[in-house]
Amino acid sequence: MRRLSRPMKRPLLIAFLCLCGVIAFFVTMLFGYAFVIVAPGMPSLEALTDYKPKIPLRVLTADHVLIGEFGEEHRDFVPIKQIPAHMKNAVLAIEDSRFYEHGGVDFVGLLRAILNDLRGGSAQGASTITMQVARNFFLTRDKTVARKVSEIMLAYKIERALSKEQILELYMNQIYLGQRAYGFGNAAQTYFGKPLAELSIAQSAMLAGLPKAPSAYNPIVNPKRAHLRQQYILQRMRELGLITPAQFEQAAAEDIKVRSAGRLYSSHAEYAAEMVRQTLYAQYKDEVYTRGFTVITTLRSRDQDAAYAAVRRGVMDYERRHGYRGPEATIALPEDAEERQDAIDAALDKHPDSDELQAAVVTSASPKLVRAMLLSGDTIELSGDGLRFAANALSTKAAAAVRIGPGAVIRVVQDGRQRWAITQLPNVAAAFVALDPQDGAYRALVGGFDFNLSKFDHVTQAWRQPGSSIKPFIYSAALEKGFGPGSLILDAPLSLGGEAGLPVWEPKNDDNIYDGPVTIRTALAKSKNVVSIRVLRAVTPQTVRDHLAHFGFDPAKHPANLTLALGTGSVTPAQMAGAYAVFANGGYQVTPYLIQQVLDGRGAVLAQAQPIAAGQEAARVLDARNAFIMDSMLRDVTRYGTAAAASRLGRSDLAGKTGTTNDSVDGWFAGYGGDVVAVAWMGYDDPKSLGSREFGATLALPLWMSYMQTVLKGKAPMQHVQPDGLNRNTGDWTYAEFTQGGVRSLGLEEPVAPGAPGAPGTLAVPDATGIFGEPRPAPDPDAARMKEIYGGGN
Repeated sequence: MRRLSRPMKRPLLIAFLCLCGVIAFFVTMLFGYAFVIVAPGMPSLEALTDYKPKIPLRVLTADHVLIGEFGEEHRDFVPIKQIPAHMKNAVLAIEDSRFYEHGGVDFVGLLRAILNDLRGGSAQGASTITMQVARNFFLTRDKTVARKVSEIMLAYKIERALSKEQILELYMNQIYLGQRAYGFGNAAQTYFGKPLAELSIAQSAMLAGLPKAPSAYNPIVNPKRAHLRQQYILQRMRELGLITPAQFEQAAAEDIKVRSAGRLYSSHAEYAAEMVRQTLYAQYKDEVYTRGFTVITTLRSRDQDAAYAAVRRGVMDYERRHGYRGPEATIALPEDAEERQDAIDAALDKHPDSDELQAAVVTSASPKLVRAMLLSGDTIELSGDGLRFAANALSTKAAAAVRIGPGAVIRVVQDGRQRWAITQLPNVAAAFVALDPQDGAYRALVGGFDFNLSKFDHVTQAWRQPGSSIKPFIYSAALEKGFGPGSLILDAPLSLGGEAGLPVWEPKNDDNIYDGPVTIRTALAKSKNVVSIRVLRAVTPQTVRDHLAHFGFDPAKHPANLTLALGTGSVTPAQMAGAYAVFANGGYQVTPYLIQQVLDGRGAVLAQAQPIAAGQEAARVLDARNAFIMDSMLRDVTRYGTAAAASRLGRSDLAGKTGTTNDSVDGWFAGYGGDVVAVAWMGYDDPKSLGSREFGATLALPLWMSYMQTVLKGKAPMQHVQPDGLNRNTGDWTYAEFTQGGVRSLGLEEPVAPGAPGAPGTLAVPDATGIFGEPRPAPDPDAARMKEIYGGGN
């Protein structure tokens, strides 16, 4: 080989020396820039050494199930010692395998990344975990030389100030991992619904893939890309000796179940969580979202789940009874496949899923087969029974507003056998609330069908007419005036007013059936309107209004006239639950409360509920004898009265009252059993009739029964002890002081035309089966239909 001549070597040497000089110049300038310009402006590390992460407000049930989280950053701080080794190893394997070897900047990794880029390989990051901590806490993500120099210098400063374990702890709790989750502790809950300590190697590897690109590798949004990234991380862990080949094989084959995007919490208690948020915000303002408050409520997750399921089932049963209303919208479907998909996606974004009720766009439709596309992109087929509910909308004669055709946005639901069926979002509203009658603690609270569809809390905010569910309080007031459950009251048509030009009022029983003289016990069980009006007229409306205050009602919201007997005032379901608790607990008023305990970010108790419980005489608002008698009467309502369907639960301690307002605008059932009092309500937000064949027994009672069947399972019936001062000399309970001078009858002297409703000889009295031996009331003509639907009355 020819050697280079001396003249040729000289220019090369000069060029090399010039290059070295240029490099030295730029290095000198870089160091000068770093130490003269950047170093003086370096931030203090106080944010790291005194780390105070933004922890959101968390709301838990009494049994510590998370039901709500409020804050821009959802984060669970997990100390490094509590982070599983395989979680740390997964992160180090993909983010910084030489973390424990470098001093903040990994020049080996940097050189490897540069060489890989020069060879045309996939881009590799050169930022260490320490550099990422510097960037996440102090810098922007702008890709500039100045930012990179600052990042390197901060990394060295951090390494001098903190240990490796401290740095890793900061990184694993601060990093953003998608779905509003910050830190691996919260990401474990967000994606898998479990604590970090319970994750498998496979799940840990999937989370470790998120820091690089939380949206691209999000297992909820992009499951395929997330899986590929996870497999690569598992391979890296095996190559580095962080897991064994056997562990790799097991983790690589694991079928990972990821939570759906819309289901962040295992229990639906959004209305209760929002009540808590509003309460704490009123005191702490915006700090409530960052200081890490934890609120433990009185709700029980099992009770809450039962209440939510009961409301959803009851509302959908009502919807099925009243027919299909038509698609939610109809869109044009372009011919171009890509444009068509975009149109479908845009339509479904405007119609989010409501739990199991999924939105879908119809792509083809006939009376026997419908094809539709879900938001996931899956195409489903509906046929047979799945089309029955909307059969009228698939007819060629269907009106345009109802017709289901290509482009129709519909609701579908899948049953336990994976069969799809057409359904619809409800227009009707509902509410359910349950309390502990001993202290007023909320056990369950469902303010509506879907919080995301309507945030109006019908439990605490909806003022509705109570209908016949107000009658027990009228009779309770009457007990204090000498009436008893055995007092005979005339059940016959009334004609009131007409004097001095006043209009005539002729109130009627709902079923227009009159039984002549009936006991108050029977009148309550059968919900006799004219009997309650006669009793109210005798006791006076003002006396009853004053009596209502003992139960927590606002007297000002109830009329000072005889229509009060028909429930024309205003109550909320929460008020109603508190009122019936007085009967359930023996005469004590309890104040419903939701927040049991408030903890700060360090777990110190900031507030603790101290409710006044039943049994404390300061809370007594009703004579124990009154509560005992009313309890016995309300039990008869569920045995042979308008709520007789409740007897199917097979318990002797169930008590309550149905309520149906005029024109069936509101349907109620309020009652109790065992150790819980509960109220169910249904109606339209824009008040209108629920249907001429709908009553409290068909609307609200099924919700109440569904809930009670779950929460009272395995619990012994509650029996109330007879208080002193009662006797049964007249065949039914009376106050001892009214044994001789009480009201034995009312209205029997009123003239009734022979053969008219309620006239002598028109009352059918079959076998005596009442709880205290009074005659069972005459059969209701509508009873057959009630029995057919729900087994009860109205």
